[in-house]
Amino acid sequence: MFDHDKINFEVEKFNLFAYDPDPATIGAVPSNIGMGIRRKDTKEPLGIVSQDYFPVQYREIVDGVEQALIKAELDLSDAEFTTNVWDRGGKLELRAKFPAHIQSLGTNHDTIIPEFVFRTSHNRTWANSGMMGMWRTFCYNTLVTGDKLAHVYGRYTKNFDVSAFASKVKNAGEFISGSGLDTMKDWYDTKVTREEAINLFTKTLAQRTDNVTRKKVANKTMLSNLMKIFDEENRHLHGRGKYEAYGTREEGTLWSAYNSATHWSSHPENSKGKTHNVKIGREDKVRKMLASPEWKELEVA
Repeated sequence: MFDHDKINFEVEKFNLFAYDPDPATIGAVPSNIGMGIRRKDTKEPLGIVSQDYFPVQYREIVDGVEQALIKAELDLSDAEFTTNVWDRGGKLELRAKFPAHIQSLGTNHDTIIPEFVFRTSHNRTWANSGMMGMWRTFCYNTLVTGDKLAHVYGRYTKNFDVSAFASKVKNAGEFISGSGLDTMKDWYDTKVTREEAINLFTKTLAQRTDNVTRKKVANKTMLSNLMKIFDEENRHLHGRGKYEAYGTREEGTLWSAYNSATHWSSHPENSKGKTHNVKIGREDKVRKMLASPEWKELEVA
């Protein structure tokens, strides 16, 4: 899909040294002030980063994106893939268009080709910013004119999870590939209030049995996590992205609830059990949520 020859290198951090014509005064710069980042192959410096900066190699990101697109079973006929690398490897941009899934949208029957875009950098000039959907225009601060089906936005690489973003790309691919297309379009247009989302998650994914009362109650930690994801999905998919303050939107959609659930199911790293088993269990809970009376009631509404 993407041009791997352009990203066939790795980067590493290195210690900085203060320069002075007098050799006696040359010394190492403390790492808590800053460190350099450079290509391993050419030793070319790309920028200055903090000691806590964790570089995610471009190959890992691109491999994750490609696997997600494959799992989405998109029709790749005449698909256009573009790989742009700038500043000696400091910046990366990926683009993909899928003409086989061209859509006719709106009362004017505009024809729009679904598109995927992603930018990241090793020199910290670009944050991780990725989107997939059907839009007429977009900006890299995550605002679009049209329908954004998946997003990721994070400052640099420290908190960037490739597998979690890949699961969002897969959901978006299923949306546009024709598999369950009408159902997912309905989810995208079906409004859900925060209170309704809280009730849905409380009675499905975040439900537990109280050991004292033996009644079904909410797992507050899990519910809080799900609602944080729900709020973030809403402002990016249905709001104004980074132009909108977090936690100000009181309404989302079934599509953002679905993305919240699948994000949670693909994020088992912080659980106590074995990651593989936890992921399987969570995916089963998501399937049960989609078949639950609470979900069906929201669908009808």
